[in-house]
Amino acid sequence: MFVSAIIAAGGRGQRFGAAEPKQLLKVGGRPVLERSVSAFLAHPTVDEVVIALPQELVDDPPAYLRAAAKPLHVVAGGARRQDSVANGFRAAATASDVIVIHDAARPFASADLIARTIAAAAECGAALAALAARDTVKRGDNATGVVAETLPRDSIFLAQTPQAFRRDVLQAALALAGRDAVDATDEATLAERAGYQVRLVEGEASNIKITTPEDLPIAEAIARSADAFARPGSLERDGVSRAVRTGRAGTGYDLHRLVAGRPLVVGGVTIPSDRGALGHSDADVVCHAITDAILGAAGFGDIGRHFPDTDPRWKDASSLDLLARAARMVAAEGFEVGNVDVTIVLETPKIRDHVDAMRRAVAASIGIDADRVSIKGKTNEGVDAVGRGEAIAAHAIALIRAR
Repeated sequence: MFVSAIIAAGGRGQRFGAAEPKQLLKVGGRPVLERSVSAFLAHPTVDEVVIALPQELVDDPPAYLRAAAKPLHVVAGGARRQDSVANGFRAAATASDVIVIHDAARPFASADLIARTIAAAAECGAALAALAARDTVKRGDNATGVVAETLPRDSIFLAQTPQAFRRDVLQAALALAGRDAVDATDEATLAERAGYQVRLVEGEASNIKITTPEDLPIAEAIARSADAFARPGSLERDGVSRAVRTGRAGTGYDLHRLVAGRPLVVGGVTIPSDRGALGHSDADVVCHAITDAILGAAGFGDIGRHFPDTDPRWKDASSLDLLARAARMVAAEGFEVGNVDVTIVLETPKIRDHVDAMRRAVAASIGIDADRVSIKGKTNEGVDAVGRGEAIAAHAIALIRAR
């Protein structure tokens, strides 16, 4: 499945009243636009990112939009949000199966929310993140200034982004808007008017939209809380020093059967052997175990959740690439990998002559120095399937910390 992300950042923030577009304002020391874009650039399910910007920013984009690890396209926005999205849609790859749209003014969408919205759209055609109303909802009469009716709260949802669509659904929705001059505040509305059902995906309270200056203190609090969660040292507030975590650890484990006719890829290195590990990808137990450890440290689940073996996209995939995607995913949440330690359990062949090459390959994939990667080899002393030479296994631990 090929996924394109469109970041709607074409507005000039007139309601915000600032001298520069609100998406360029800094929250927690980082521009709002950078936070939003990095969440999708780092997401393992997203293959390319298209950003719709005001023309002056297209001509001179910020440095963080000039280079990326995956395809990144900058296009001019339009007079309305839906015009910006239409411009982004035309720039997106024609091979895209799902297109996810996100407001640049929502800088705190989590990787999990992005993944759940994309998965829902792939299944049913259209989906949007939304929060159930918590307060009693009243419909007012603007002419008289009194309550016209009380709406049932359990049927009211507050729309957010991301919103995601199968390509054909979004194409039909945008075509309807252009043909019938439909004006809508989000693409889900266009899809509804085109006759499609839109699935609700549980949103996040922290996924706020920065619209007015009054939203900035809330955004700063969210950014401060997220950044302080793992920043080394302590946080001082009102003269009281509070301990802050210096890092988070995660563990990983992987095992694959050994069969004839497969290459034996371990730690990104192909080792001469008459048998290799059986798996959907290249079955690299070292990379899989480290990926699980990194994802686990960040609370993102496991490798099967993000790179399922039921998805043909990951058929024969390089596990070094999957590891790199996981590292970028946690980087989007403000973390870096401190170090990893791996134990490979294999009877034969011996790996000692390949350890240094493995360390370099793994380190390059994660984006750290090789001296922060430890790889060791053990046998299982003839015990169980691994000991009989029928399988290979790996145990890993990873430490992540705030950047």
